[in-house]
Amino acid sequence: MRWVLFLWLATAGCGQVKNHEADAAIGDGPRAIDAPLDSAGCQPTTLLVGGTDIAPQGWAMVSQAPATLSYGPDYVHLQTSTTGGGTSGQLMLNYPGAITANQPFKIQVVMLVETVNTHNQFDSAATIMGSYTPPFGLGNDRSQMIYLDATGIGWGDDTQSFTASIANNTYHIYELAVDASNTARVTVDGIQALTRNGFVFNGAIAIGDQTNDASVDSGLRIRSVTKLCP
Repeated sequence: MRWVLFLWLATAGCGQVKNHEADAAIGDGPRAIDAPLDSAGCQPTTLLVGGTDIAPQGWAMVSQAPATLSYGPDYVHLQTSTTGGGTSGQLMLNYPGAITANQPFKIQVVMLVETVNTHNQFDSAATIMGSYTPPFGLGNDRSQMIYLDATGIGWGDDTQSFTASIANNTYHIYELAVDASNTARVTVDGIQALTRNGFVFNGAIAIGDQTNDASVDSGLRIRSVTKLCP
């Protein structure tokens, strides 16, 4: 009788584990927190949670009017515009020391591009920067930045581009990974989009409208930023 009870408990325990695994697989999309540990014990680190104040999370802001930072239920909203003259709004969220210089890294950004004007070379109203020097990026920061246009993405120096529907009222997952040989790879929703050799970075990352060029503006919703295991 005791043996039967023990067997029933063991079987029930196995069932609970299986149900837990099934529950973890159900959700509204890929979640970095579900990523497995690597051999060195690395765990994903959440850098930004949408809908909450960015400052306590370690982010700083560089802006030039007209620009507005606001919060939705689960996102941070960035809006820039042009009201006349030769300049427009600029709004960059940046995280100094988000990554370690000269070490492999992988950053994931979950973002919805509401509206965006087409980029100019070295200038973009919707960008992800794997290296950043305030207020708008210098040298390699700007040539290596990832611009997001309505119909595709590319490097800031226009050396490579990838066609994709970006401003389509949908959140997309953008990942920038740099390996030990300083080769950078960018994916959109898990699809390989861009590569680059000799990627140079200083530890700071940034997201937003990088330029004050007239009529180069955007509306962005950032749901999350996560540092993944490289």
